Amino acid sequence: MPPTFGWLDVDRIAEELAEAFPARDPLTVSFPELRRLVAALPLFREEPGHPANEKILETIQMRWHEEFTDAPRDEED
Repeated sequence: MPPTFGWLDVDRIAEELAEAFPARDPLTVSFPELRRLVAALPLFREEPGHPANEKILETIQMRWHEEFTDAPRDEED
């Protein structure tokens, strides 16, 4: 079983979100919704003493956006 991850694992969270929501533009997600999406990821575990804050959520959103913009898209001609 893959190891769990928490709020400080921002790169892993961004990758998981990009995989779970490939068509979702991260910049349209509010921080409360982002918090819920992350908490619902399989293997996510909130660690005592490491709660989410605005800086962490912003970092996750930006990393997810990088994953989103780097992902190949199916283009219709």
